[in-house]
Amino acid sequence: MPLVTAVCRVEQLLRDSGTIGITAIDKRPVDGPVRVRPLGLHADVQADRKHHGGEDQAVYVYADEDAAFFAEQLDRPIPPGLFGENLRTTGVDVTGLVIGERLRVGDTLELEVTIPRIPCGTFSRRMKVDKWVKRFAEEGRPGAYLRVRKSGSVAAGDAVTVLERPEHGVTIGQMFAGLTTEQATAVLAMGDRLAPKVVREAQLALRRAAV
Repeated sequence: MPLVTAVCRVEQLLRDSGTIGITAIDKRPVDGPVRVRPLGLHADVQADRKHHGGEDQAVYVYADEDAAFFAEQLDRPIPPGLFGENLRTTGVDVTGLVIGERLRVGDTLELEVTIPRIPCGTFSRRMKVDKWVKRFAEEGRPGAYLRVRKSGSVAAGDAVTVLERPEHGVTIGQMFAGLTTEQATAVLAMGDRLAPKVVREAQLALRRAAV
């Protein structure tokens, strides 16, 4: 059964050499239920909401299975929260989640799949692995951002169930690799049901294809 195995939120703000000067990437597991609202988990923050937060990127989910892959590759543990994720799951093909797919987590929380995580310099500095951004990107296991469609609480052990999966079938992995014209057109056909960031990504893919 697909489950949440850990719920993570910021432990402390860290100094960072990037343009913002601080980072909230230091997420760690917490005990018990945590309330989730449109901007994310209660008591969690993002230092740079342009790239890592806001309503369309309120919750970042990463799979235990993908973390185990990197743990083997790097020969080191990848504990929940190390990648800055809010939810760690098991039994969920996060890379295969469909753009716009709606999930229920636990009894009340409803989330919608929006866009993949794009690795950045802050992530690289966090990991201290040579050419980490390139390496992470090449493996195609980015994790997914979610927006909150119905506020609720989440805790480790909560079940994850699919409420609705769009027929276009375009996945987080495909968007991360770069949408084709056909894929972008299919996503945009969902119309006003789409998160604004999804619309922008799909439109950008069409503009690139037209050049």
